[in-house]
Amino acid sequence: MGNLKFALVFLIFNILFLRAQAQLYEVNSGSIDFVSEAKLELIKASSNDLKGRLDLGKKIFAFVVKIASFNGFNSPLQKEHFNENYMESNQYPNASFSGKIIEDLQIDNDGDFTIRAKGLLTIHGVARERIIKCLLKISKGVIAVSSNFTVQLAEHNIPIPKIVYEKLASEIKVEVNATMQPK
Repeated sequence: MGNLKFALVFLIFNILFLRAQAQLYEVNSGSIDFVSEAKLELIKASSNDLKGRLDLGKKIFAFVVKIASFNGFNSPLQKEHFNENYMESNQYPNASFSGKIIEDLQIDNDGDFTIRAKGLLTIHGVARERIIKCLLKISKGVIAVSSNFTVQLAEHNIPIPKIVYEKLASEIKVEVNATMQPK
């Protein structure tokens, strides 16, 4: 009888543990793209170095990308200026967004869910509270996350020198796409 109770408790614990584990997701693949549409120049860059975790049970998340991992640009010199003069990636190597999902989320079924993520967006060492709308597409235990938002350079103390004022937009368009799987 004691072995049966132990087996039952062990089974229930494992079911609860596995259910709790299924609430933790990690970025399997992800990208961040940005576009600067200024009067005289269009600049595009992207990074596939997005890392992140999501705990659906607690409704918390954290994402990070290395600034130096962005590629694209219109020339190697432009990428160098991006890292050295504007983003100062040696001093501020990462951009991050972490916080909490505002909505209650029931993901028992596959489907598309629009949520708002509230947290701190940290770029160039400056953290700003933001609410960013995201689309979660859930299919067979995999979560695809996508979001579009803008970043004001002035809010993150990223200067635009007068010499490039018409070549660099003060507002940058950002697109994030990630696939997350249970951890």
